[in-house]
Amino acid sequence: MLNLTQLLPLIEKVPVYRQLIDELKQPNASRRVAVLEAAKPYLIAAIYHCQRLPILVVTTQPENSKKLYEQLLTWYASTQVKLFPEPDALPYQRIASDISTELERIQVLSALVKTEPTSDAPLVVTSAPAFMQKITPCRDFIATSHTIRPRMEAEPFKLLSRWEAMGYRRENIVEVPGTVSHRGGIIDIYPPTSDQPARLEFFGNTIDSLRLFDPTSQRSLTAASSVAICPATELITPWLNSQRELEPILNSIDLKGCSPGVSQQFQQELNMLLHKQRPDNIQFYAPLFNQDSILNYLSEDTLLILDEPQNLENTIADLHAEASELRLEKLEEGELPANFPRPYFTWPELESGMKNRRCLKLTAWDITDDEQPYRLNFAPTPNYAGQLPLFIKKTKQLLNQKHRIILVSHQASRLSELLDEADIIAPPLTEIKQTPPSGSLTLVQGSLAEGWVMNNTHLFTDAEIFGFIKQRRMMKKRPVPRHKLLVDMTPGDYVVHIEHGIARFAGVITMNTDHTEKEYLVLNYAAGDKLYVPTDQIDRVNRYIGAGERPPVLSRLGTQEWTRTKQRTRESVENIARELLTLYAAREVVPGFAFSSDTVWQQELEAAFPYVETPDQTDVQKQVKEDMEKTKPMDRLVCGDVGYGKTEVAIRAAFKAIMDNKQVAVLVPTTVLAEQHFSTFSQRLSAFPVRIEVLSRFRTPKERQAILDGLANGSVDICIGTHRLLQKDVVFKDLGLLTIDEEQRFGVNHKEYLKQMRREVDVLTLSATPIPRTLHLSLVGIRDMSTMETPPEERLPIKTYVTGYNERLIREAILRELERNGQVFFIHNRVQSIAFVASKLKSLVPEAKIVIAHGQMPEAELEAVMADFTQGKSDVLVCTTIIESGLDMPSVNTLIVNQADKFGLTQLYQLRGRVGRGADLAHAYFIYERGKRLTPTAEKRLRTIFEATELGAGFGIAMKDLEIRGAGTLLGVKQSGYISAVGFSLYCRLLAEAVEEQKAKPTGTAVTRPSSLPPPTIDLPLSAYIPEAYIADLETRLSLYQSLSKLDKVELVEALDDEFSDRFGTLPMEVKNLLYAVKLKAQAARAGIESIATEDGQIVLRLFPGMRFDKQKLEPLLREGIKLGTTQLRLHPKRLGKEWQKVLEGVVRRIG
Repeated sequence: MLNLTQLLPLIEKVPVYRQLIDELKQPNASRRVAVLEAAKPYLIAAIYHCQRLPILVVTTQPENSKKLYEQLLTWYASTQVKLFPEPDALPYQRIASDISTELERIQVLSALVKTEPTSDAPLVVTSAPAFMQKITPCRDFIATSHTIRPRMEAEPFKLLSRWEAMGYRRENIVEVPGTVSHRGGIIDIYPPTSDQPARLEFFGNTIDSLRLFDPTSQRSLTAASSVAICPATELITPWLNSQRELEPILNSIDLKGCSPGVSQQFQQELNMLLHKQRPDNIQFYAPLFNQDSILNYLSEDTLLILDEPQNLENTIADLHAEASELRLEKLEEGELPANFPRPYFTWPELESGMKNRRCLKLTAWDITDDEQPYRLNFAPTPNYAGQLPLFIKKTKQLLNQKHRIILVSHQASRLSELLDEADIIAPPLTEIKQTPPSGSLTLVQGSLAEGWVMNNTHLFTDAEIFGFIKQRRMMKKRPVPRHKLLVDMTPGDYVVHIEHGIARFAGVITMNTDHTEKEYLVLNYAAGDKLYVPTDQIDRVNRYIGAGERPPVLSRLGTQEWTRTKQRTRESVENIARELLTLYAAREVVPGFAFSSDTVWQQELEAAFPYVETPDQTDVQKQVKEDMEKTKPMDRLVCGDVGYGKTEVAIRAAFKAIMDNKQVAVLVPTTVLAEQHFSTFSQRLSAFPVRIEVLSRFRTPKERQAILDGLANGSVDICIGTHRLLQKDVVFKDLGLLTIDEEQRFGVNHKEYLKQMRREVDVLTLSATPIPRTLHLSLVGIRDMSTMETPPEERLPIKTYVTGYNERLIREAILRELERNGQVFFIHNRVQSIAFVASKLKSLVPEAKIVIAHGQMPEAELEAVMADFTQGKSDVLVCTTIIESGLDMPSVNTLIVNQADKFGLTQLYQLRGRVGRGADLAHAYFIYERGKRLTPTAEKRLRTIFEATELGAGFGIAMKDLEIRGAGTLLGVKQSGYISAVGFSLYCRLLAEAVEEQKAKPTGTAVTRPSSLPPPTIDLPLSAYIPEAYIADLETRLSLYQSLSKLDKVELVEALDDEFSDRFGTLPMEVKNLLYAVKLKAQAARAGIESIATEDGQIVLRLFPGMRFDKQKLEPLLREGIKLGTTQLRLHPKRLGKEWQKVLEGVVRRIG
């Protein structure tokens, strides 16, 4: 993180600034300052640095406030610099949106009312829409906020209901801010203002211990001396007031003008509020109770800074006019009560609130009528736009005149080399530790928006030196409800039992057998058969993931059918493993071309990449280059979502090949994609003498012939094309690299041809379908693979809304997108009615140019529509789910999905991933029919997608069906049938075994199949399970059983013991017994014991067939109650007394 705080004292030498600071010390001083736009962040940071008082900065647009906030962090890196974001919904809009914005707003309000003398004063940046919003009454906010400390007296249930009234949601596991959970004597709570959630352990009604824990692992980290609890929602007043106080407010709403449907909805929701329940779109009712402005939260000594006050006033007036128009329309349509309060303040109202406050007005120009502004003499920096020799010459002059130069650049090391050649020594720094002296040059690695000149100090950024800035965005890492996304099994799911096949998981049951209690999974098979699986064998049961949407057929217990299915799949994976290995071996032998290492031009090309590379991108790049520099032909598959930088990897590889006078072919599945790649490649390589052509249907026969001649005589360096590239008449003079995009979409014959190519030239394959990790691992050493999983920096999480069908909302959403020159996807998944929906949209939004695309259109027509849309010739694309998976359309930032309840979760996730590619915030609206009761599964699906706004969180959700597709990509479509037959997890297991066997064949080593020694079965006369009274939530219990079944080391069992007591409190006897059994199982597995069983009151240990007990080794342990045979050993618990568990453990250890 770039930190330039040490440059702030430089302005203190400026007399005008010192005078300004003195005047601002007077109460209710109001001053106007004219200052260069680029220097505003520096000035604000300097005032904050020197005054150490709370500051509120108000800008016009949300975009400006974000930019200013990011810049301020560079000048003054502190957690007290905060952004107060605008609400998601427009005024009078009923919409449920994710709570992240609300939590960010609460964090700011909480910082403003904090009265602790120890903490720094906050510096808050906000925009007009957020500034004018009516918010929680300050006195209520302060009244509910409180602090908890260890040894405090508190009744747990009272505490819980108090927190629920403050807006905390009850969950089974606390992973995201604003949630609370309760298990026995433990309460977890995650206040929005805290970086980590807190765990309270009670002893009676006393808080016995208070500690912070890690939301991902759920383990405690450190003890806390106190934890501040603030509200978790902006609407708290109804929960603080009694019903008697609420009634007059709620009854005052006049529903006379409303339509019957709307009136009914209002009555229902107002009644819910009266009974302290939360309706879905509860924020809609906030104006009934929230009557304060953010100004009410500011302390006396706060300095208010208005950026361009005239524009600010105009913006607020415009927003007021728009909202009033909206209100009128809603009143006419009977959607709003006539006396519904306004959710925001107007400029005159805000102005009266600002009257007696210290205020600084910043303007870029000094056109004012009344007061003479202070003029701070910042000047803009000249722009060199990449003319580096000129820039270096000027730098030398300035240094000779004893000026101070600071360069902030992303390409600091490259600049350092260039300056070095001109005899200016400037090592790149990561931070400035002290204020640089005059006549010095400081070079810092980092990024800043633009530079300025102040007296003899010159600040240059990439914008002035190179003419462009590498885009990067501050990304707040938001906690993700991981456990929710990765639930393995829930009752009703299909599961696969390794020995017995596909069943339906019915739930968990506790059963008594010979004085002991255990928990069992209940699996339902075909023909009404049931199988009870002890929870210690949960590792034999996996969730079923198939290749299609259709549910699988249940297996029959007691028949050979499952064994046969498994055998057929095993044979098929053996063939695959053999094929892949043969290809791999052939490449090892054939000598290919070894490319030389990077040239200077290569470095220049890479430095000109306009984004900051992600760590994954750098790694993959390195792997590809290493492959190219080896003599054997490269064959690497690179997977990663669209927009994660795969094309850039391909461009750099192509350029490397051209540097060695080789030609490059880029093969893509569709014409539209070919055109898109053509424009990307041309743009990136425009500065170099490289000839790029595209061979596709959009070219005339004459043009095509010219390209073919160019390929044959070597004058064309890169040719991009569809399968047209694979035809006989395409001859390359010297092909060095073949790049294939989305190989799975080519036909069988094409693939055979490509297989042949792989033996001769370097091949780089790109795929946007994530290849599952499990599959990846089972193919290690056969296929070189790289994955890119980190999203690029400037990707913002997508704002997601779930709402009933509402024409107003759709019109607003489309217009909001068109206003920022964007495009819209409207998904309607029925070809029959798509034309009707499109015509309805045309009448709704006549301003927009609307086009239709679906899979049943003739191919040429579909390509033409898609090509027009990608070039921005149309605004709204109404389509089925065929939105091209490989297309990159950064200008599409609004997605509307009609009848979203009819889609599967993966489909929703994938569709949503098609927007938000650029640096703009994207909106996704999932719409269901108005007034329709959603089925519980549909509701759950929409809720999940709603909660998983985090990028990459989808890796969790979309895993399921994408993984299957990934498997198809890698292994061919034929395999999907086998995957469906045995389920994905088992398929991967079989494939890994087959690969190991094939690899071992040439070397002649026999592979022991892991299945040859199954884990020992343990059956002791103990009640061993996790009681429901201890952990009530089934999902948590199952996931703990799963972790238990995977433990194979004694130390790990002991670690889990700690985890249990940390997360759930003191261990009951049953759990202690369970951990003992797991520990014993791990030791028995090492000792080669097949089973430890209870028979006729004795405990019998048996070894695997062919193994014997070593009598000499066990001699010292033999005593009363222990009997040793050759293949079995018996213990008599009654004779051994209370010590029998210790004795048994000792015996097992001794055998091992």
